[in-house]
Amino acid sequence: MNNLNDLHYIAQSFPNTAKMPVFFFGHGSPMNAIEENEFVQGFRNSVKDLQKPTAILCISAHWYTKGTKVTAMEVPPTIHDFGGFPKELFAVQYPAKGSPVLAKETQQLLQPTVVELDEHWGLDHGTWSVVKHLYPLADVPVIQLSIDYSKPAEFHYR
Repeated sequence: MNNLNDLHYIAQSFPNTAKMPVFFFGHGSPMNAIEENEFVQGFRNSVKDLQKPTAILCISAHWYTKGTKVTAMEVPPTIHDFGGFPKELFAVQYPAKGSPVLAKETQQLLQPTVVELDEHWGLDHGTWSVVKHLYPLADVPVIQLSIDYSKPAEFHYR
């Protein structure tokens, strides 16, 4: 595989399942976390007809690590990993619980890839600025999986 366009051909080899759908949400401006606009309405509409999940695994483009990590704490902090925005944005907290059990299951499922259980990162704005519109009561546990900057796109896709 030479580029991201080749991912289309890999995706065709995976069977359809009855599991919850996978979504790609680009958060756009971090201000979408506190504004009411067509983007956040779209976030909400994308899940309105779905059964509420028991947990969410987010892969955030804001968590680049050497090696693969997954958040494994009971209560992940809300990370404000940006600058130059109004104080109202920095005041946002998304108090979803984490899930050490799901983190360990993720670690097992991704073998033989080594996945480190992380107790420090939390939920960055690539996750909470979107998920807060999907589940505003923060009543669905959320964990994050990092992106290993030393690996190519094909590694992450597989």
